Amino acid sequence: MNDLALLLSPEGRALLDEVRDTDPARELAVATRLRREHPAELVSAALGQARLRQRAVVKFGAEDAGRMFFTPNGVEQSTRASVAAYRARRLAESGVASVADLCCGIGGDAIALARAGVRVLAVDRDPVTAATARANAEALGLAGLIEVREADVMEVDTAGYDAVFVDPARRGGRGRIFDPEAYSPPLSWAVSAARRAPLAAALKIAPGIPHEAVPEDAEAEWISDGGDVKEAVLWFGTEPGAVRATLLPGPRTLLSRGLPDPEVRPPGRYLYEPDGAVIRAHLVAEVADEVGGGLLDATIAYVTADALRPTPYATAYEITDHLPFNVKKLKALLRERQVGTLTVKKRGSAVEPEELRRKVKPQGPHSATVFLTRVAGAPAMLIGHPA
Repeated sequence: MNDLALLLSPEGRALLDEVRDTDPARELAVATRLRREHPAELVSAALGQARLRQRAVVKFGAEDAGRMFFTPNGVEQSTRASVAAYRARRLAESGVASVADLCCGIGGDAIALARAGVRVLAVDRDPVTAATARANAEALGLAGLIEVREADVMEVDTAGYDAVFVDPARRGGRGRIFDPEAYSPPLSWAVSAARRAPLAAALKIAPGIPHEAVPEDAEAEWISDGGDVKEAVLWFGTEPGAVRATLLPGPRTLLSRGLPDPEVRPPGRYLYEPDGAVIRAHLVAEVADEVGGGLLDATIAYVTADALRPTPYATAYEITDHLPFNVKKLKALLRERQVGTLTVKKRGSAVEPEELRRKVKPQGPHSATVFLTRVAGAPAMLIGHPA
């Protein structure tokens, strides 16, 4: 809290501007120089904040990250801005004008909601985190739409708000928490709060949540950004029972049609690697139906087909070779093809990509992708390239 107060002072803001682009390798020299003119505590706080802002660029973009304030946990746990903006648009388009943002962290979701024109009550029980969220609302000119309150979210009355958004803490002293009832607050409490919301609610949860833990009256959505799965969301007041995978940028959304598992078939000319959100949402069957394909193995989310049918929900590869798993044969084939750039993908294989690269020692001007997987239960290698 003291660090933040120092940085919000006129001297602190000026120093933040001065150290904005400091190379971490030069921090010691910069700190030594600045301590001749500024208090050592302020210099340390400014350099630490500059380091956090540099890390935050990937989530918030350079412009916002350069104005916002961060804590180490805040950078690590905050929602990527593109995902928060998508979720905020969904709430705004459903007619929501006000949201109680419970467990607001440093304010990333509150900022996205405010920019969508939604009035926000942002609540966090940690004093430093709440103060940081308040500073961020002011720094981005959104203080008129965001009220930040330091409180236990389980004791906050949300009756005056159209919707509730809850982002429970999913990390503890020993790392990630996988049991939804061990979240803080527990998922059962968050679901109860969501059901009391007049118009809608959204609960941010871990992408690995078991499907059987999804309440029957909730819509479940898995979201990826740039191919990386970022989160799952339980929606209330939207489409009960619906399951969807949403890919950003876009957005592009694939809805479950309740299709049966695809049939297992021999490898065709093309292999489709579904997006991670599609896999987490259990929508591989929808992708297989879209491309007219089947599975290489009943337990593995690789789709194979004879025709190329581009889809945003999977990356297509043209397969040139299908071999039983054999490192010596792979090495000989790569040498013959003069493959020096080898991309190794695996699913259903215990072999590590780096281990395989060391063994085959790829050399040459060409590139290839090898899939280490199973075909109808048998270890196999499929070699190809992006279609």
